[in-house]
Amino acid sequence: MSIKKTIVLASTLLVALFFLAACAGAPGVTGPAGPAGPAGPAGPAGPAGVSPKAADLTCTACHNDTNLLDGKKFAWETSRHGMAGLAWVEEAGNQTCAACHEGSSFIQRMAAGQDFAAYGSAKDITLPDATPQTCKTCHTIHTTYTKDDLALRTEAPVKMVVSGQTFDKGAANLCVQCHQARRYLANFAAKDASGNAIAGKYDVSTRFNPHLSNQSDMMLGVGGGGTVTGSPAGHYTMTEEACVTCHMGGPEKADHFFKAQVSVCVACHADAKDFDINGTRSKIQAKYDELKAALTKAGQLDETGAPVAEKGVDEAKAFPVWVYGYITEDGSMGVHNPKYAMALLDAALAGLK
Repeated sequence: MSIKKTIVLASTLLVALFFLAACAGAPGVTGPAGPAGPAGPAGPAGPAGVSPKAADLTCTACHNDTNLLDGKKFAWETSRHGMAGLAWVEEAGNQTCAACHEGSSFIQRMAAGQDFAAYGSAKDITLPDATPQTCKTCHTIHTTYTKDDLALRTEAPVKMVVSGQTFDKGAANLCVQCHQARRYLANFAAKDASGNAIAGKYDVSTRFNPHLSNQSDMMLGVGGGGTVTGSPAGHYTMTEEACVTCHMGGPEKADHFFKAQVSVCVACHADAKDFDINGTRSKIQAKYDELKAALTKAGQLDETGAPVAEKGVDEAKAFPVWVYGYITEDGSMGVHNPKYAMALLDAALAGLK
């Protein structure tokens, strides 16, 4: 075939292809993907990585071969805070009590910046799964995975719920988030048919007391009722961190038994051999026993030492019962504030004569 004919034929084919392409319709729908082919052979192994050193792991800042955690953990487990069941199980799921009785709810409350009264009455919260009080309750455990996690959840000054006074003693402020009164004598005021308080009249109940937590009130000298005027005790004014100073072995805050130690007392009471400094605790105990006996004889306490319920009681009759409950619930037999405890007992005993 001549070159001329070849060129003509090629041109003709190109023109035909052009017209075919111009006349072609839109492409159809893509069909389903076909089955995957078999896996290819494994590639060569990469170079070995560098093994981390223990010092590179932040966990070892706390989880090491020392007693940094173990000593505190086992001490905590023997304390009343750490013994599951004393505070946790009995109030699990009860919003009005969970803010102090449950570790998980306490953490939630601290995050929200609430006191126990605000948390207990809040309508917009969902209670977390109930847990006992553990290291996480007070410390920011597993946040940075360093020793910074041992920081307390709060050391901010505390405006106390019932008294309205401010307690400000560093690390002890965390304790006072719960260790304060839930109610005073005025909270038991008798009510008329319209629900208004009746002046000078009180409804005594079997729980006629501040609720087993009035240590900070006692230290500040408030909440004892009657006309007795109190003032902050030396255990508040003369210590750096109040509760922590006496119950955790001083500024090192290492003692997680939470039991006051005579070895700490001697910093202020050089000749102290026990907690009965100058016989003060014995004197308070004797007056307390005298008050209890008098109230029992008068039929105001039952055989277990619980107040006998009675409505519309005059203040003169109710006050000695309140003082008995106030001293009992503080739990220190006056050591937290000896002068205030003594004054309350003297006033209560005088009222019974």
